[in-house]
Amino acid sequence: MSRKRKYIVGLLGIAFAGLLLLQIFPIGRIRPVFAREPNPPITASVEWDSQEKERMVRTACFDCHSNETVYPWYSHIAPVSWLVTRDVNRGRDAMNFSEDAPTEYNLEDLEWHLFNDMPPRLYLILHPEADLTDEQKAILLSGFQATFTEASHEGMDMDD
Repeated sequence: MSRKRKYIVGLLGIAFAGLLLLQIFPIGRIRPVFAREPNPPITASVEWDSQEKERMVRTACFDCHSNETVYPWYSHIAPVSWLVTRDVNRGRDAMNFSEDAPTEYNLEDLEWHLFNDMPPRLYLILHPEADLTDEQKAILLSGFQATFTEASHEGMDMDD
């Protein structure tokens, strides 16, 4: 075996050993691999104005913006688990369809994020079904507007 080849094999071995060692650090771990209850309880739900819009939001948004996150196998392997945990925590902090009242959402912010940075590009690499067209995003935005506007006016006397 040539000296260069031994060097490359040695580096790969060290890298592999390093990845194995990372697995013992719980930093950013979502949950144990075999846990049955990975998500917090659902304490609220949104009544969407159509099933189509609910399907779109579930496909494109729920992994990070609800307590119904589906964790694929690679989300248990550090350092990917750290990134997934960070993204889910940030997503839930910004908007959580399983906990927040719909009136808490700013529709202008929703529109901006929907058309500019949601879903994140890195997420779309492994979840191409979440890549909505501009037309689908417009439909989803109309669902946000109809759903949150109706919810924000429920029980209010409009004559005041």
